Amino acid sequence: MQAMLLSLLGLALFGALHGQEEVTVQPDFQQEKFTGKWYSIGLASNSRWFKEKKQVLKTCTTVITPAADGNLNVTSTYPKSDRCEKRTSLFIKTDQPGRFSYTSPRWGSQHDIRVVETNYDEYALLYTKKFKGTDTFTMVTLYGRTTELNPELQEKFTQFSLAQGLPEDTILLLPKTDKCMTDAA
Repeated sequence: MQAMLLSLLGLALFGALHGQEEVTVQPDFQQEKFTGKWYSIGLASNSRWFKEKKQVLKTCTTVITPAADGNLNVTSTYPKSDRCEKRTSLFIKTDQPGRFSYTSPRWGSQHDIRVVETNYDEYALLYTKKFKGTDTFTMVTLYGRTTELNPELQEKFTQFSLAQGLPEDTILLLPKTDKCMTDAA
């Protein structure tokens, strides 16, 4: 009986670990087409930060530019209180095109970022697994080249987020704002 329970536990653990690896990147990812200006349309996360801030989050701009050695500079401009805040991150390429790593200098967290799906000229769906200490968080981001995306793409974002185990109350279509939209890098 104990051996059978251990076997089932092992299979469950294998399935859970295997499930984490099932998030694939865009086939034939073309990094040069991915660069440019994007608008955040949707955000989903089970992180404490998101739970605390989701009531004040709004659409923001993100500009992605090539950096040295094939990495990406990712600069987001977003409204914060009565001003525009800018934050730049360096996404380090991995051996897998469309997959990047990032370490937050401010918080020390490690991020595994994957461009799951994009058609480059309309939308991009990103999956991020964040590791900080013993905690692990998931984030899904929906970007658009414009501030409006069709309902089918918004639903795709919602369904993908749910499939990653994120509850409905952690999935947010960001309220639109004109603030900071022209201040982007």
